[in-house]
Amino acid sequence: MQNAPYKNPQLPIEARVEDLLARMTLEEKAEQLIQIPIGKDLNPNNRGEGKFRPTIGSLLSSRRGPVEHNVFQRAAMEETRLGIPILFGQDIIHGCVTVYPHSLAQACSFRPDLVRDCARYAAREARAMGYHWTFSPMIDVCRDPRWGRVVEGYGEDPYVNGCFGAAAVEGYQGKDLSAPDSVAACLKHYAGYGWSEGGRDYVYTDISMRTLWESILPPYRAGVEAGVATLMSAFNDITGTPAVANRYLLTEVLRDTWGFDGFVVSDWDAVSQLALQGITGDPAKQTCLCLEAGNDMNMTDQVFKNIPELVAAGRLDQAVVDQAVRRVLRIKFRLGLFERPYFDEAGFETAFLKADAKAAARKLAEETLVLLKNDGDGLPLNASRIALIGPTADDPGCLLGSWEGCGRLADTVTIRAGLEAQFGGTLVCVPGCKFEGDDESGFPAALAVAEQADVVVLCLGERKYWTGENQSRNTIELPSIQERLLDVLRATGKPVVLVLAHGRPLGLNTIEPKVQTILSCWQPGTMGGLAIADVLLGRVNPSGRLAITFPRTTGHIPTYYCMRPYARSDEQGRYRNIETRASFEFGHGLGYTPFHYGPVQLDAERIGDGETLTATIDVTNSGKRAGAETVFWYLRDPEARITQPVRRLIHFEKVDIAPGETKSVSLVIEPARHLAYPDDLGRPVVEAGRFIIEASRRAEAGFILSVGRGENAHRHQSPC
Repeated sequence: MQNAPYKNPQLPIEARVEDLLARMTLEEKAEQLIQIPIGKDLNPNNRGEGKFRPTIGSLLSSRRGPVEHNVFQRAAMEETRLGIPILFGQDIIHGCVTVYPHSLAQACSFRPDLVRDCARYAAREARAMGYHWTFSPMIDVCRDPRWGRVVEGYGEDPYVNGCFGAAAVEGYQGKDLSAPDSVAACLKHYAGYGWSEGGRDYVYTDISMRTLWESILPPYRAGVEAGVATLMSAFNDITGTPAVANRYLLTEVLRDTWGFDGFVVSDWDAVSQLALQGITGDPAKQTCLCLEAGNDMNMTDQVFKNIPELVAAGRLDQAVVDQAVRRVLRIKFRLGLFERPYFDEAGFETAFLKADAKAAARKLAEETLVLLKNDGDGLPLNASRIALIGPTADDPGCLLGSWEGCGRLADTVTIRAGLEAQFGGTLVCVPGCKFEGDDESGFPAALAVAEQADVVVLCLGERKYWTGENQSRNTIELPSIQERLLDVLRATGKPVVLVLAHGRPLGLNTIEPKVQTILSCWQPGTMGGLAIADVLLGRVNPSGRLAITFPRTTGHIPTYYCMRPYARSDEQGRYRNIETRASFEFGHGLGYTPFHYGPVQLDAERIGDGETLTATIDVTNSGKRAGAETVFWYLRDPEARITQPVRRLIHFEKVDIAPGETKSVSLVIEPARHLAYPDDLGRPVVEAGRFIIEASRRAEAGFILSVGRGENAHRHQSPC
């Protein structure tokens, strides 16, 4: 076999795939479509059914490292007839050993370039740890913060999810997927997983075709156009058909329309879960439905082991199997696994926590922090004695966050450690209370410390695993013990700066009026404590802006910026017993310097279909320190054949502006790209009429599109 064409790296990948495919038995093909976890009992020397098989296509969820992974790989390469390498996968969601801010926080930076860089560093560490493939990025648009996995996506807007998802794909995969510091990315969960009813994980979704094309699918198309290698199908159903067996999604849209040529893996046990979803409990039918729909690899449950007997019985077309295997092999060849199947073992630990990765983690964390409120200029701190109080003040887990990869608590800089490293005055830290419960025994100590300080920095928020998979909560408010601690400290009369560490938007209706300053820190990762200290002490001017709305209370869910207009006046569409508006809206965020917006200038008042229009706005830093401002370009379509969102984001740009400096920010508006909306089949529709362009909801201008039409040829372009 040594001279077989599939082993010749000089040949085109497609030729190598076809040569190898022609040599494989049906049993060998089936094995390539199965992924099993490396649990504590999986041993490369323990072979057989339900155990390790060197012909297996993929292994996942191991932290054993490159040395042990090479033992598994050596068995595949040296003990099997064809020597097909195993693909090792892991959830590297927001970093491997160096952990970056969680995805929702990343979006608040509005810096896809920084996210691309951090994904590149994460890929380097992942390969050193023994992985070829990460199950990231998650680009599920979510508008219900009760859902635990809201922290893993990029917020409530499909355009933002597409921009950051594409950036992450480009970072993970690099310019050359076969490079030794690249990993295959995986868009997930395709599609609609973030639309779960009631914010509960794994449950029913009710998604119209318009919602599918308008809000859910655009990020996936952006990721496919970025060249993503793999996708993961979702647990949920779309119009009654589970995603794992949904031919419309997996074949008609993904392959036939978008041209995706990688492979699709199911989520954990999703194939066998067709029984729980009321489709079929017959493993044979499960296999046929999923493969025929276009789901190529089965994660963990090994239902696909029945492929040979199904083909022999005429129940499954071998061409369907061959197509799935072809897709899996294609990615293995693109990764260069046939030439370099083994991981480097000597000194692999030196790839972790390198200075450039930590610097990138700190920089990204600094840009994700959102100053929600700063009445009275409570920040930056101007004090010689700080009382640092609260359950998140010295807790590394809440900063590291869920899905931390191979990150370690010991490597995580806490808020306390960050301030101790940079604050030259007196700093006293006490927890005050636990995250939840009714134990107030820590209140007296907290009160005593506060009374001796110039300012109280109160650190509240969520435990590490209050967000993440299967971590949905029925409330977005903080536990009452934390608010009671705030009440005790307010009684001292000392100024209170509230610092929040959290993975979801919080309901702050009763807390927000009690403090003058609120800093949202999300789950900022390994270097989070230093980034937080940088902002608190004024060394960094905060520039984060919310990528997701903060509803006023749990009862206000869903609240998001791009809702459709009310059928009556705003007043008639509001709650009668409480303010309806969000506590903090999408795009909100303050800093230590003010920015002034001039008028929106258009280079034309009327354009025809196929023409372009340039919108320009001048933004001035009218303060005394440098800062960064994110200009959000929104589109409003006041009259259309179907109701449109009150506004939708079509572009954003973050610009650094020196004190007293004015910068011009421009956007070229293309009708087919920016003015179109999808019909129920996903075809873009461009209508004639008046449109309004807004800049950060601070200035606006209108223009006329003189000719418009719905046309299949109008294709969406990559959003960023």
